[in-house]
Amino acid sequence: MSKKKRLEDIDYYFITDSRLSKHGLLHDVHEAVRAGCSIIQYREKEKETGPLIQEAKAVKRLCSDNALFLVNDRIDVALAVDADGVHIGQDDMPFETARRLLGDSKIIGLTAHNVREAEEAERIGADYIGLSPIFETGTKKNAGTACGTSMITAVREKIRIPVVAIGGIDKSNIGDVILAGAYSACAISAVVCADDVYGETKTLRELILRNRQNRAM
Repeated sequence: MSKKKRLEDIDYYFITDSRLSKHGLLHDVHEAVRAGCSIIQYREKEKETGPLIQEAKAVKRLCSDNALFLVNDRIDVALAVDADGVHIGQDDMPFETARRLLGDSKIIGLTAHNVREAEEAERIGADYIGLSPIFETGTKKNAGTACGTSMITAVREKIRIPVVAIGGIDKSNIGDVILAGAYSACAISAVVCADDVYGETKTLRELILRNRQNRAM
């Protein structure tokens, strides 16, 4: 199965955060993969390139064949460790340049904040979008104004690629996010700040899958 085809199997989308992590980034990744998470995004903004590459290699080993491994923003790091792909924002490297460097077989996800950006992401060939922020969040600086679950519905009416909902999501609202049309969702602080990363990941996966079924009924 191709890497891109495996996007159809994702449910909970895990993003690392070493600043918030209670037990350490590698512990979090290990526990998330053990709980069945099938996509991991390595996001690290504060390390130099050498340490980034070494840590990315460790994360890739933990993902093994069990989870897709994406690198946030850093195309050079993704190339150095042969990651499955990258996730880039609106102000990061232009999508066309990233695609030229990575090739057609790699996954490229693109952040979108509204319908216009989501439609453009699909048009230029993004494999999925990260729609953000759905709710107010303190995890990411300058995340922007919360767009709410109505934006998920509006975006899903216009594009066919998967929508991953990000921003302020936890167990209390992840069901609403999926029912609104998101295919996948990420809840960073709700997992990495928890005592039991494995348990929280498993619970969020179950909530996503259950509400997908409810949406289909």
